[in-house]
Amino acid sequence: MTDELLYHLHSGWHVDQAIVTEKEKLVVIRFGNDKSQECMLMDNLLYSINEKVSNFVSIYLVDIEEVPDFNEMYELTDPMCLMFFYQNKHMMCDFGTGNNNKLNFLIDDKQELIDILEIIFRGARKNKGLVVSPYDYSDQRVD
Repeated sequence: MTDELLYHLHSGWHVDQAIVTEKEKLVVIRFGNDKSQECMLMDNLLYSINEKVSNFVSIYLVDIEEVPDFNEMYELTDPMCLMFFYQNKHMMCDFGTGNNNKLNFLIDDKQELIDILEIIFRGARKNKGLVVSPYDYSDQRVD
């Protein structure tokens, strides 16, 4: 596979290895149902930015029906969500939605997502477990 492709992880062990073994980059995992509209849209966006962020981000896709191992632990009940990890630590981001554990809504702007990933990566490198998103989604998206 080339760097432009997004990697699907097909077991809990593969998800664990992606999180544990990456020492330099931010690990972004899109959890969700591969067949859902939200996942398809987010996958297209992730694919479109992958080359631009590949120096500091590794992106993986996980179908929660194929790999249900983390559904309860991470409360993966949304059709699609992004979770962030750095050096085997779960990174949280305050999007203004009340859920700092994951990004569980669609973003349709490439630069907006790149900015979010950069902020999380910079915070992670400074050993911060929680960063504040450069965009406030409190008035746009309500759970």
